[in-house]
Amino acid sequence: MLVAERYDKIVQLVNERGSIRVTELSELCQVTEETIRRDLDRLEQAGRLRRSHGGAVSVKDQQPEIPYFEREVTRADEKKRIAEEAVKLIQPKDRILLDASTTAWYMAASMPDIPLTVLTNSIKVAMELSSKEKIEVISTGGILASRSLSYVGPLAERSLDAYHVDKAFFSCKGVHLERGVSESNELQARIKHKMVGMADQVILLADSSKFGVQAFTHVADLSDIHTIITDGRVSSELLLQLKEKQIAVTTV
Repeated sequence: MLVAERYDKIVQLVNERGSIRVTELSELCQVTEETIRRDLDRLEQAGRLRRSHGGAVSVKDQQPEIPYFEREVTRADEKKRIAEEAVKLIQPKDRILLDASTTAWYMAASMPDIPLTVLTNSIKVAMELSSKEKIEVISTGGILASRSLSYVGPLAERSLDAYHVDKAFFSCKGVHLERGVSESNELQARIKHKMVGMADQVILLADSSKFGVQAFTHVADLSDIHTIITDGRVSSELLLQLKEKQIAVTTV
């Protein structure tokens, strides 16, 4: 069996079963477990499956990302207000992280040209900041997710290991009081989870439509979030429940 044929067979088996262990793949493909582990590493880098402890899981049933141009016009007024409020939290010489959300892009557009270091996995954020001479922009590498114009995958995740930031600003698909913050796409969820863990202060940018929603993949617990910026449509009861969890909430 050629290497490419073995790759195709592995992906087919993972997709058919949802998940499969290294030991079983080794028997079915008649190669060593070490060879299978190397195969899984390469297939994960290509975005064809996801490694799990002792095996691999399918990514074929993930919900597709909403194209950027659609997200750009969805609840745009609320996102712009949230972005403008978030910019007020930035101080000169801060090291900050912006994700690939449209709200982060609105932040980049309204950000003053002051001495900052901005780390991002978003092409649109990086381009928006490129004209601001005092802002140093660091972009991750990785697999280009064309729908969100962002870098994802193992390389993007590993590139974040070299950095620590003062503040991380990110958005999501769902915010649930019990189940936390979630995303519709596994690769986006993984890099956002990484972002949450590398910041002194974590700021969630979420309009009111995100609350009460549990999307496909878990990103972070609410206990990992320090501040939420949202719009004025969030109910007073929900605001009280968030404050009881010791999360600072700002509505705009």
